[in-house]
Amino acid sequence: MAFIEPSLDVIVTKLEKLKETDKPLWGSMSAQRMVEHLSDSIRLACGDHTIPLQIPENKVKYAQDFLRTDASLPRNFEAVFAKPETPVRNNNIQSAISDFKSDWRNFESHFAMQPKTTTLHPYFGDLDFELWKLMQSKHITHHLAQFGIEV
Repeated sequence: MAFIEPSLDVIVTKLEKLKETDKPLWGSMSAQRMVEHLSDSIRLACGDHTIPLQIPENKVKYAQDFLRTDASLPRNFEAVFAKPETPVRNNNIQSAISDFKSDWRNFESHFAMQPKTTTLHPYFGDLDFELWKLMQSKHITHHLAQFGIEV
């Protein structure tokens, strides 16, 4: 499977195709909540908040190996930290996309200033910048597909 390039311009071009009224092909997040969820993931990468590891420690290597494959993320996966009923925090989808842009720039800056740092992903363990980019690429592709947007 092809995944979106982890580039702000490429990603935003796809996100800007979303409309407030778009309905998901699966799951129950609104388009705006999905964009905010993508921002949440970026903030997690920057260490803005932490979520404990949700898988056994001995499974982390296999989870990280999965990031390096061309396998996509499963549909309808229920992450403990991504509840569809979480209220939106922006006034509209354009504001959510604007926040995403800011968060992505912070993500790049965070790892540029600390290139050897790792931060914890609850299902993939400690990730460095390269693994975070792989995870973000799979994750963003997954949610774009959820709204019928091809990469």
